[in-house]
Amino acid sequence: MRKRVLVKFSGEALAGKAGYGIDTSILKYIADEIENLIRNNVEVGIVIGGGNIIRGVTAAQDGIIKRTSGDYMGMLATVINAVAMQEALEHNGLYARVQSAIKMEQIAETFIVRRAKRHLEKGRVVIFAAGTGNPFFTTDTAATLRAVEIGANMIIKATKVDGVYDKDPNKFDDATKLYTLSYEQALNDHIKVMDDTSIALAKDNALPIVVCDMFQAGNLLKIINGDLSGCSIVQNQ
Repeated sequence: MRKRVLVKFSGEALAGKAGYGIDTSILKYIADEIENLIRNNVEVGIVIGGGNIIRGVTAAQDGIIKRTSGDYMGMLATVINAVAMQEALEHNGLYARVQSAIKMEQIAETFIVRRAKRHLEKGRVVIFAAGTGNPFFTTDTAATLRAVEIGANMIIKATKVDGVYDKDPNKFDDATKLYTLSYEQALNDHIKVMDDTSIALAKDNALPIVVCDMFQAGNLLKIINGDLSGCSIVQNQ
């Protein structure tokens, strides 16, 4: 039986050194990593944040833009990233579909879980855009929700760091890497693997969350094949 995973990328990761917008060299790198999974018979769903374009919380911080409107703006940003990712995957010769939680027929399919599963079964990459379609929910929560809906074996959160630490390793020299932790530990100790809603949802569905460095080539396939060395995993213990 083929494995099915959902990979969560932050929007900020697409920005590269510029800090905003989309760096096509990073798009190409991600497409190469996803191609490696597809060629090894892994079914892949993707969720990408929108922070390289706009974040709803930031847009609404001075009160001029309502939080609900800011979040919808953020959802639209994820659609932009999803379309870019689709183009990069197709440039590599893969088949990809964007499914949006907000209807926009000229750009993407509307999210339908049965259709998404069928795409995955046919070897197509499915990119889930526009979050959950609701304000006040992050793309972390959207990633967990979609992973549960499609029956993924795990979520891989591909980040710019090599795992989860008890404190920010960029600020504290004594930060300790946590190779394994429980859902309860992540929630009770406020360890920001993902937001609390997404961790609670993963816990309720016994869905493992693996946090890894997205810029180590071949890392995604190694994880799926069971090599979790150097990564952090959140699961029942």
